[in-house]
Amino acid sequence: AVELSIGGMTCASCANRIERKLNKLEGVSASVNYATEKARVSFPAGVDPRELIAEVEKAGYTAELPAPPAPQGQAGEEEPWRGELRPLRDRLVVSVVLAVPVIAMAMVPPLQFTHWQWLSLALAGPVVVYAGWPFHKAAWTNLRHGAATMDTLVSLGTLAALGWSLWALFFGTAGTPGMTHPFSFAIERSDGAGNIYLEAAAGVTAFLLAGRYFEARSKRRAGAALRALLELGAKDVELADGRRVPIAQLAAGDRFVVRPGEKIATDGVVEDGASAVDASMLTGESVPVEVRPGDAVTGATVNSGGRLIVRATRVGADTQLAQMARLVEDAQTGKAQVQRLADRISGVFVPIVIALALGTLGFWLGAGGGAGAAFTAAVAVLIIACPCALGLATPTALLVGTGRGAQLGILIKGPEVLESTRRIDTVVLDKTGTVTEGRMTLTAVHTAEGESEEQVLRLAGALEGASEHPIAQAIAKAATTRLGQLPPVEGFANVEGLGVQGVVDGHAVLVGRPRLLAGWSQHLPADLERHLRQAQAEGRTAVAVGWDGRARAVLVVADVVKPTSREAITRLKALGLRPVLLTGDNQAVAATVAAEVGIEEVIAEVLPAGKVEVVKRLQAGGKVVA
Repeated sequence: AVELSIGGMTCASCANRIERKLNKLEGVSASVNYATEKARVSFPAGVDPRELIAEVEKAGYTAELPAPPAPQGQAGEEEPWRGELRPLRDRLVVSVVLAVPVIAMAMVPPLQFTHWQWLSLALAGPVVVYAGWPFHKAAWTNLRHGAATMDTLVSLGTLAALGWSLWALFFGTAGTPGMTHPFSFAIERSDGAGNIYLEAAAGVTAFLLAGRYFEARSKRRAGAALRALLELGAKDVELADGRRVPIAQLAAGDRFVVRPGEKIATDGVVEDGASAVDASMLTGESVPVEVRPGDAVTGATVNSGGRLIVRATRVGADTQLAQMARLVEDAQTGKAQVQRLADRISGVFVPIVIALALGTLGFWLGAGGGAGAAFTAAVAVLIIACPCALGLATPTALLVGTGRGAQLGILIKGPEVLESTRRIDTVVLDKTGTVTEGRMTLTAVHTAEGESEEQVLRLAGALEGASEHPIAQAIAKAATTRLGQLPPVEGFANVEGLGVQGVVDGHAVLVGRPRLLAGWSQHLPADLERHLRQAQAEGRTAVAVGWDGRARAVLVVADVVKPTSREAITRLKALGLRPVLLTGDNQAVAATVAAEVGIEEVIAEVLPAGKVEVVKRLQAGGKVVA
């Protein structure tokens, strides 16, 4: 199977035509998605992909094999999209500025001054010819290949309206000074010689261009999710020999350096050093993972602690990040049933409308209605059909839905997905950053008898402020918020995998695991030990604090639940939906968060690729899943 990038499609019937052309080849099965401009093609071993490209080109479109995957952090999609949108936007601006006065003059009789019809012609001409050029070009391309699409209707309808108006102005009575278009609800016959349809030609062109521009812009936004995912990767990397090279030049087996705060360049194994790695982007695990020599690390995760030397094991398209990007891309290439139906209908709709227009022309001529009346009736059929509901209203409504969703922070993978939302019965929610804030926060301070919270926060916050570890930063931020300026630290040291130590205000302070304090004979009293175990049982991170020979406090740090999450879950349940918490975090944390917001079903410790499998399993059980 191969995925081809298709160019030159302008509506659903183009996709339908390419699909039919490819499926005629022996053993080939193709699905063309107009929204993503991709064709997924399965073919037997003997078929050369270049034959598939040639077949698409015979139909009047372009096709290319997929480009090699962009290196991590170099998605490089911005410029092509900008290049596609700018000319569309320019044509749209011209058409709107010129078409609005044309429509106003035609619809509001008081605006029809003595020679208004000639001003209408001067304004409408550029709209139909220049702004409508994409429709005419596509119609001509299709005509050369013996096909008709929505562009054919738009081009025929607008050119026919402009052509008839020219005839009526120069050879009919429409050019007479003082001619008006009275506004009336009466239905009466006319020979058409005194009527012009410039407002229809200009208005339809401007309206359809607006639809096409917003569609292109929404497709660009949908692609932004994929680009944002690829942008998570590192741009360049420092090799162990001191050279700094672009990420694309990194090969499997190369050894590279990762300093505190830097992204890990690619998937690999730690060879030297120990640190904490923030892997929440990949696993949803909000607590950083401690790594030491021999441990595997993943590209695009962040080194929060010490300096590491890593040996690359997977690069480019083989990395976890690239596989995640592929999962997102695959999710965007499916087709909804309503889209397949629209594709089939649009394939026959255009020829039928053209046949009806010709039939109308023939009928009026045969019935002795005169050439003017016959041509007016035929043009009316084309003008009414070209902005048809199938080709315009449905996608416009879907675009409004997806656009409103984007404003509310909901990414809908394609307009066609909206059709299935009415049948959803199960909502699967990620934990980190969705139900929770997605960052570590100090949630509790438990002090030993006789100790004050302020003194604990002052000394622990000052010491942790010198560390880059996310847990340390959460404690330091809470202390700064509550107490303001913190004292300086002397003799700061990071004790590998255990915590930090240093001197603050003349006190020798320790902050970290209870084992760090025990090494200095600072054992937790029974009440602090109880708070520590309770926090760990709830899946929270507990940090011990001691100074001057005694354990003084336990600080509890966690990724806190958003204040709006409980209400959101309650509303989902009121709609008859079953919420499921699906997270890469550990079972204890997931269960605590779920209980806090009112979710009964929890699936924890699942990696991104595994999450897809969980959703498929729910769907196989008859659930419709969001």
